[in-house]
Amino acid sequence: MSTTELVRIEVTGAVQTIRLERPEQMNALTTEMFDAISDALVLGEGNGRIRAFVLAGTEGAFTEGSDLTEYQEYVQTGAVTAASVRFLKTLATLDKPLIAAVDGPAIGIGTTMLLLCDYVVAGEWSVFIADQVGLGLPLDAASTLLGPRTLGHHFAFELLVAGEAFDAVRAHQAGLVNKVVAPGMVEEAARAVAEQIALRPPEAVRLAKRMMVGDRRDAVTRITSEASSFAALQNSPHASAALRERLKRGGF
Repeated sequence: MSTTELVRIEVTGAVQTIRLERPEQMNALTTEMFDAISDALVLGEGNGRIRAFVLAGTEGAFTEGSDLTEYQEYVQTGAVTAASVRFLKTLATLDKPLIAAVDGPAIGIGTTMLLLCDYVVAGEWSVFIADQVGLGLPLDAASTLLGPRTLGHHFAFELLVAGEAFDAVRAHQAGLVNKVVAPGMVEEAARAVAEQIALRPPEAVRLAKRMMVGDRRDAVTRITSEASSFAALQNSPHASAALRERLKRGGF
């Protein structure tokens, strides 16, 4: 079943795989793709047969983040899209486990969204960059809350504020990644984790996740606050200059 040509949904046993399929643009996420992923997750949450999700890119590319053309529109309007905010809030409120399969670059929201996942498998050549602050823009995905909580302040500051690129080893050391595997084996390894979890009593899994995550309103509120800061920050002269330079280079 395919929700859009750019996002493919597959169900095998009790595992639903959501695969980004825009490799020629390094799986840059469009509004349509954000909506398609959100719809698939919501439908999967309501399907009693599905017990776990896998979110994957294509071989050699997880996602370079928000689509460049659409990002230019964000800058002009001074607001992020409702689709991207809905996508992040959907991740933040899932009851069923979500395993990310990261093979290749995970840029911007491609890195911060991982803080909303339950388990992350990464290929050896993967790289993680969340340089929103370098563009004079706010962070997203409740990363201002979940980054320090998950990685500790020092690792979170290095990744999210200093804008340092993490390779797979560094990301594993920081606690962003659970398992590092050979390139080409990432989705298979992530699906194996999902299948193992899917065999466990689903009520107990959901309850454990719910209690470990805590009050989801904290993450949802932080996602809203981060998105609301976009307009104020992007109008600053520092952000305008940084964005123009980054757009001139042709990507994030």
